[in-house]
Amino acid sequence: MKNEQDTPEKSTPWLGIGAILAAIGASLCCVGPLLLLSLGIGGAWISTLTSMETVRPYFLVLSLIFIGLGYRKLYLVPENCVEDQACAVPEVRQRQRLVFWIGSALILLLLAFPWYAPYFME
Repeated sequence: MKNEQDTPEKSTPWLGIGAILAAIGASLCCVGPLLLLSLGIGGAWISTLTSMETVRPYFLVLSLIFIGLGYRKLYLVPENCVEDQACAVPEVRQRQRLVFWIGSALILLLLAFPWYAPYFME
């Protein structure tokens, strides 16, 4: 039986979710029109979809903050695991780090999209 003072380990899936959502928001001004053009939807109104460009720097900074918080959680904060929990298994920690680096690479590709998007338009 558990003691009332025992608290469960807090999980932080919001770090990854927040980074992905912020990266999508940061690249929405450029990925959105390209996606619509690739689907065959064209017209002069697509040029008006760049209204998100003004908030792009905020989303970019927010994405980098979430990536930094995820790095901090995985590498800098000491782990407080009980012997029977999944976080005590080294393979679980290794998989978390692998998913973090793959996700971070994809997020950084989304963030850099406005710089390499012109190469797709030619």
